[in-house]
This record gives sequence, C-alpha cells and structure tokens, in this order.
Amino acid sequence: MERYQIHAEAGLYFCTFSVTDWLPVFVTEKSCQIITDSLAYCQQHKQLGLDAFVIMPTHLHVIVFDREWNSTRLEQTLVDFRKFTGRVLAQFCGESMPLCFAAALSAAAGDDRDHRFWQPTRHPESITTEKFHNQKRDYLHDNPRRKGLVRHPADWRWSSAKYYETGQGSAVSVTPVVW
Repeated sequence: MERYQIHAEAGLYFCTFSVTDWLPVFVTEKSCQIITDSLAYCQQHKQLGLDAFVIMPTHLHVIVFDREWNSTRLEQTLVDFRKFTGRVLAQFCGESMPLCFAAALSAAAGDDRDHRFWQPTRHPESITTEKFHNQKRDYLHDNPRRKGLVRHPADWRWSSAKYYETGQGSAVSVTPVVW
C-alpha cells in the first residue's frame, strides 16, 4: 500500500508521475501535449486546480487541488488522469518511439493489463504550510535547470515557471494558491 495518500484533512498536493523504467517519453511535442491537453480537460470538466507543473523527459510533477476542496473527487480525477494518459501515451510509444519502449511497457504489465505506462505510485504529499508549498513549487520549477536542460527555469516550455515569473506563457493554465 502506498505510504502517501490523498485524505480529507488536506486539499493541496504535490504529486509525481514517473514513466515505467524511467523511459524518456516526454521528449517530443506530441507526448507533452497529451499531458497538457489532459490536464486542461480535467480543469474544465473535473474541477482540477493546477497550482504548478513541470513535465520532465521521464516524469512530471504537479501541485494540484480540487477547486471545491473535495479530496474524494481529487483522488478520482488523478486516477482518471493516469488511466487516460497511460493508455494514450502507451499507444503513442507503440507508434512513435523506439520498439524497446513498447517492449518495456509490456514487460512491466501485470496480469490485469497489456502494458503499464506509469510507475504504480504517484506519491501525493499533502501541502499544509506556505513554506512547504513554496519549497515544492520552487523545486519543481527549478528541476529543468538542475538537470541541465535550460539555464533558467522560465525557459522550460513545459512548466509553469514562466507564468510565475512573467504572468504569461504556460502550456496549460494555472491557478496559484494564495495563503
């Protein structure tokens, strides 16, 4: 059982979604667009609040909440997000990535599925203080710079860092949480 879980006592969460075997799937426009389109859908139809995000080559980090602070619905929204994006991205890997990607996703599958795109955990950490919130937001925004992908966090296209620096330029809209 996963140690970190979404629960009624908290409403804001830092989550990490990692690709099986840390495959670098998010190195194309299309794969990143699948993520941002799905996040936008969840915002429009499932009350998802997105405070911050970054899509890295092998994983993504998000700070999320339900816009009505409904933790049960947030949990279901994240389950739906993972199921949908996992299915679409596995298909994308089969069609557009090296054959070894599809083979790795198939090898990671359990008895109940043909493939496993996401690693089983999403590690939701509840955010209950402004200090921890700022720490997590800064961490995820700085991730591309720390990994040598850009010189400045706001230069990474698949992140909300530019929005937080300039007020514009995010691949998907964000709703900053104010303490």
